[in-house]
Amino acid sequence: MRIQIAVVAIAVMLVGGENPEALADLQSSSTEDGAGNTLIPEPTLQIEGGYAKYGDYYIGATPVDTQSVEFSQRIVKDIQIRFVNAKDQLVDDKGQPIKGRTQKDFIIGLLKLKPGQIFREDLLKADLQRLRRLESFNEVNVYREEDGKSVNIIYEIKERDFPSLILGGGDNEDVGLYGRVGYKDANISGLNDKLDTTLQISGKDVQFNGQFISRYRPEEPNRLGYSIRGFRSRNISGTFNEDIRLSNGDKVREGRFGGSVGVLRSFDEWDTSVSLNYTRISLRDREYNVAQVDRLGSPLSVSGTGIDDLFTVSFAVSRDQRDRRDNPTQGSILTLSTEQAIPIGLGNISSNRLQGNYIQYLPVSWIGNGRPTDNPEMLAINFQIGTTIGDFPPADAFNIGGLNSVRGYGYGKVASGRSYGLASVEYRFPIFQSIGGVLFTDLASDFGSSETVLGEPGVLRDKPGSGFGYGLGLRVKSSFGLIRGDLGISDQGEVRFEVTTGQRF
Repeated sequence: MRIQIAVVAIAVMLVGGENPEALADLQSSSTEDGAGNTLIPEPTLQIEGGYAKYGDYYIGATPVDTQSVEFSQRIVKDIQIRFVNAKDQLVDDKGQPIKGRTQKDFIIGLLKLKPGQIFREDLLKADLQRLRRLESFNEVNVYREEDGKSVNIIYEIKERDFPSLILGGGDNEDVGLYGRVGYKDANISGLNDKLDTTLQISGKDVQFNGQFISRYRPEEPNRLGYSIRGFRSRNISGTFNEDIRLSNGDKVREGRFGGSVGVLRSFDEWDTSVSLNYTRISLRDREYNVAQVDRLGSPLSVSGTGIDDLFTVSFAVSRDQRDRRDNPTQGSILTLSTEQAIPIGLGNISSNRLQGNYIQYLPVSWIGNGRPTDNPEMLAINFQIGTTIGDFPPADAFNIGGLNSVRGYGYGKVASGRSYGLASVEYRFPIFQSIGGVLFTDLASDFGSSETVLGEPGVLRDKPGSGFGYGLGLRVKSSFGLIRGDLGISDQGEVRFEVTTGQRF
């Protein structure tokens, strides 16, 4: 177990988010992981003197016509799993093989290419990328040993350092001084089950967030995965922020308490989840007394009491085709979700929330020299869209603006709407081995839907409803993960510099 003491911005992001490897070189020498390795083009099939040449290999072949060839098929004979330590060694000081936490049967169960099957390059590449997307693995390399009729596949895996304990603290305008402790393990029992918890204590409040996920396992098709979560949070409201406060002059605090249980299932490359969720949303003053209206008399909740209950059933489906989990170089992620509110509890709320999120990563070579780096040159594109049908708490509006939305604006300063659309483009490029730069632009709109939110909080606070930001940033790979600093400029001339961890998307 390792202990890290960090400033609160870094500690929070490490616990709550993902730390967010080059594509496989699938030749017989090796396929290497990590930003410090060379990308090698896909081998092509050529006919030379009655033989098919695939990369560096010759296979007996007979030309059939100008469009196709026949060649002998090799069979996967064996698949081996080897673990590598932090020093990139396969054996320890006593000459014994390194033992990993992850169960080897679990790893092999994730693979599509198995012993006894005909070897296929595309399946090997897909299996490699699938393993690289696991949170418990830091690096995954693959090697081939082959003869004329069979292939042995060898995976070498360096695991992440789990479990981890994160300590932090700080001071903010809401609760004052606070301390935070977090615990995370993404490889419980060697099966990639995940526990992620954090506890924050201050003189005014106790907050927590805990989640356990037991993922669906393809080798056990009759067993569903599941997730359990509980949380309690308190923040300055992004919907009812700053300009119009409560009658006593306090900013509106937004408290949330609840939990969820869900079941998980995968179908080929699609991951799905169905969850039952409960959230109690309360609007309060600085002393955490419930507030029903703001100083203009506008309602803060559907129930009129300052507290709304949300009982929902949600369904989500996603497809992850990134080449690796952290700082991918190419691929895409598509996520679609719907969440139906059941009219139970305060507010008697019945609504449906629909969202879509698509991210595409495109490698480019505009300024680079082709050398590997921790910050590969690429374009990253993100499109988001969402809407809510029916009544919903105004605090649950889509708040646009902030370091994870439209940079250059403060959180929720663009709009608080029933619907929204967001487009972001980043050009990421290397500066030094562990330092990269980013040029970005973000554009979003509520499509005029702020007027349909109960109490019109965005309209009364003169939020523009649409806006864009642009700027530049730095990305630094460190022992704390990827540190992000973005200098954003809004179309209204506001300039903001914010530091956090992990990529924007």
